[in-house]
Amino acid sequence: MTFRTSLSVTGRMRRSTILRLGAACAWLAAGRTYARAPSQIKVAAVYTVPIGQQWVSRVHRALVLARTRGDIDYAYSENVSHGMYERALRKHADQGVQLIVGEAFRAEEAARKVALDYPRIAFLMGSSGRPQQPNFSVFDNYIQEAAYLTGMIAGGLSKNGKIGLVGGYPIPEVNRLMHAFMDGVREINPDARFYVTFIGSWFDPPKAKQAAFAMIDQGVDVLYAERFGVAEAAQARGKLAIGNVIDTQPQYPDTVVTSALWNMEPTIERALTMVRRGTFKADDYGKYSQMRYQGSMLAPLGTFADKLPGGLMASVQARQKTILDGTFSVKINDNPPHPTAP
Repeated sequence: MTFRTSLSVTGRMRRSTILRLGAACAWLAAGRTYARAPSQIKVAAVYTVPIGQQWVSRVHRALVLARTRGDIDYAYSENVSHGMYERALRKHADQGVQLIVGEAFRAEEAARKVALDYPRIAFLMGSSGRPQQPNFSVFDNYIQEAAYLTGMIAGGLSKNGKIGLVGGYPIPEVNRLMHAFMDGVREINPDARFYVTFIGSWFDPPKAKQAAFAMIDQGVDVLYAERFGVAEAAQARGKLAIGNVIDTQPQYPDTVVTSALWNMEPTIERALTMVRRGTFKADDYGKYSQMRYQGSMLAPLGTFADKLPGGLMASVQARQKTILDGTFSVKINDNPPHPTAP
């Protein structure tokens, strides 16, 4: 009985999936497009962490700016657990939104299933995967170019060549930035040694702080703060830190040298334009986070403007020029980074 019941449930699940795929395919086959959106687009976002978390804060900021201009009606849900992510998406979808934005990294299956059930709604989701027809577009913080430049600065500032990196999870979007940072360090100091730790959380400042303390105890003098909490540890021990995604130098003026800034505005503006025109489709929006689209940049040095070793900033600026003119490409490596120090 149990076995037959299992087969019956599985069959229903498969038929449900087939029906969703069939509806999506029929939508495309009929040559239909999204209806042109009204001047003010109704947007919802679903976040698994607080809007103050660095990655999500950049998405939220771009949407708030669009709302301030009067371009969108914006609602959001934050701190949504992965188990409740699908429910939150469906709640907003049932409220008649035209665009749903979110972060599907650890809720890929649920997010993609919902998108198939609502083919008339545009989905723009942070994801390490590929777009899904007809309406599931993906984006990521492709800020590896700016991360490379911050690595060059870290390599020039470290006195002993011991560099620490503290990240959330070893997923492609984190791995890519860490590798770019490490490659930038090596351009200045080929003999640098790296200490790498993942804390298993997107938002746990105390845990990140403890991981940073452990590295400092091993001699690290410059830290890559992929997560909140690292800069606080560096400040407490008189070490230097490199920020990620946002500029935290105002909070740590004697600790955070610079950051690889992520500007989500170009990505959001592109998506809103497509929705407004009625031409939104499954696409990869990752490129709009690159420097040539002004989706990322090196944060101003601020309090460290006059503290860099002679010639270091000139080297960084020269490398930035080659990145922008296309004569130099930062290598993309999505594999988990391994420490090179014991």
